Amino acid sequence: MTQPLLSILLLGALAGAPAQQGPAPAYRVATTWPVGGEGGWDYISVDHAGGRVYASHATRVEVLDLASGRKVGTIPNTAGVHGIVVAQGRGYVSCGKTNTVVEFDPKTLAVTATVPTGTKPDALLYDEFSKRVFVFNNGATTATVLDAATGQPVGTAELGGAPEAGVSDGKGTVFVNLEDKSEIVAFDAKTLKEKHRWPLGPGEEPTGLALDRAHRRLFSVCANEKMVVLDADNGKVLATLPIGSGVDGVVFDEGRQVAVSSNGSGTVTVVHEDGPEKFSVAQTLATARGARTLVLDPATHRLYLPTADLGPAPAPTPAVPHPRLSTVPNTFRVLVLE
Repeated sequence: MTQPLLSILLLGALAGAPAQQGPAPAYRVATTWPVGGEGGWDYISVDHAGGRVYASHATRVEVLDLASGRKVGTIPNTAGVHGIVVAQGRGYVSCGKTNTVVEFDPKTLAVTATVPTGTKPDALLYDEFSKRVFVFNNGATTATVLDAATGQPVGTAELGGAPEAGVSDGKGTVFVNLEDKSEIVAFDAKTLKEKHRWPLGPGEEPTGLALDRAHRRLFSVCANEKMVVLDADNGKVLATLPIGSGVDGVVFDEGRQVAVSSNGSGTVTVVHEDGPEKFSVAQTLATARGARTLVLDPATHRLYLPTADLGPAPAPTPAVPHPRLSTVPNTFRVLVLE
């Protein structure tokens, strides 16, 4: 065999070989943005194009400048706020205590409409394929579906369980965790018909959900301190990894091939995708107690986690038999990881 032909064959073999993953990045808490005020929190959202971070905060949304962390405004009267999403020139906020979604203008922050939903709307998802906003009603078994460009309801997806966070594959399928069933359900983003329903195996009471679109891998984080990795095409459980307690969020950074869970116990767990069916815990980083949700800015690879200092829990009531710890006034803040 001649040397040129050998070189051609070797190059062809390398081109067909699977890409080798680099080492997982090491995260650090780069800075903290003080916000202040009183009350609890849930999700946080980044609008990179608009240069803003939206942080849920009890009865309002705190709006922060993405570059500096400086507070630039507030969206008030969003009682029981959970999720925030900006899409198609409009912003949407789920209000768990009023069973509504508040629509706002991202430029002026003015409220422009209020839309009824199912019971206890929680996580929000914008699906760019269908150009719809999915409102996951945790107190029901449904998702209220809105046209992102108009804010008008266009349907209701029946999910068969209490939904938590959802993700889209960008090709017409939406996946969502069912907290009470310990399942993931997949449905068509346009017809709203169920496609698949998969058990999470060793995972119990799932909350956050992330997706590696390129390799079709789902990452579901669960209350029993497990991250379950599934094949997004057939639901096969590929791996189960240990994480911290009190988890409520997870993101996947496609550029760095890591899934990061935010654990309310005061850590983040970084799981590296070593290969198609191989995953490993690459880092456990101390953050702050209560930092249980997070968001990724894919453009900068930074992570944002809201939290506050915590005090004793209030006395249980029939309506709230297991109250969360109280929050210390004026300690609400956002941790920035990079």
